[in-house]
Amino acid sequence: MSNYLISGAAGFIAFRVAELLLEDGHAVYGVDNLNDAYDVRLKDYRLSRLKDYPDFYFLKMDISEKDSIDTIGDWLPEKVDGVINLAARAGVRTSLTDPWVYVNTNMVGTLNLLELCRQRDIPKFILASTSSLYAEESEPPFKETYDTDHPLQPYAASKKGAESMAHAYHYLYDIDVSVLRYFTVYGPAGRPDMVMFRFCQWIAEGKPVVINGDGEQSRGFTYLDDIARGTIQALKPVGYEIINLGGHEVITINRLVDMLEERIGKKARITHQDFHKADVRTNQADVTRAGEILGWEPKVDLEEGVTRLVDWYIQERSWASQVETP
Repeated sequence: MSNYLISGAAGFIAFRVAELLLEDGHAVYGVDNLNDAYDVRLKDYRLSRLKDYPDFYFLKMDISEKDSIDTIGDWLPEKVDGVINLAARAGVRTSLTDPWVYVNTNMVGTLNLLELCRQRDIPKFILASTSSLYAEESEPPFKETYDTDHPLQPYAASKKGAESMAHAYHYLYDIDVSVLRYFTVYGPAGRPDMVMFRFCQWIAEGKPVVINGDGEQSRGFTYLDDIARGTIQALKPVGYEIINLGGHEVITINRLVDMLEERIGKKARITHQDFHKADVRTNQADVTRAGEILGWEPKVDLEEGVTRLVDWYIQERSWASQVETP
């Protein structure tokens, strides 16, 4: 059995990573400040599932506070095999209104956890990064070698800073680092500011479905379980590597609406608004490196994944229908 610290444990990807580790017999020490960046009912739901496992331990803590280094360090067992940093302020547009919280969580929080690794001799660090680093002029599918030195939003800039800090700690203190650039992830209990959850709820409840532009922009989607598996596979020693995860099946927003309509059994009430400058027209990953380094490949296709999402929503509709979708 290994011991792992997961930050952002009540988050969408983190809770599934934790579940899979717990099911494999490992102990998971979860940290989360349970902020209200989006409807906390989703975080409470995820956390309640984790608390059913006897080897899950939880500490409410904000990793952006410098005191968290000592507090978390004193709470953890003597031997910790790795830190999986999935705590983040995510979202392109909201980073335009409060970039400071993105810097605090994504950059300062990463620094604090890296310092914890240095002080406690924790050998492995996983950093959740983002596909938003790839600039608009890059040619999809995006490769890890493409230019990411010119972020287009504060969110992407904060993640680039975190990647750089992780490299510095790898260089100085020989911490093994896997940087995972996640593409669009979807699945049950997903973030309500992401298109899959929003559209599912809006169509099911007869609310207007707001589409930016003409809906012909495309996204590469990957199911949550595949992303969680890839994250766990990235615990292997790699030195310092940046690896794309996800975004292998690309569809337009209009086609996504069609798929949800078919499964929910309702027509969407579509309205359009202007395409936002912070958004990108397409988002697709080249996952060759993930296959070569991690032996990872996605297993759940869009047809099955969207069905699972809709089935979950219908099952949890009594409360999921009330979740705020910004």
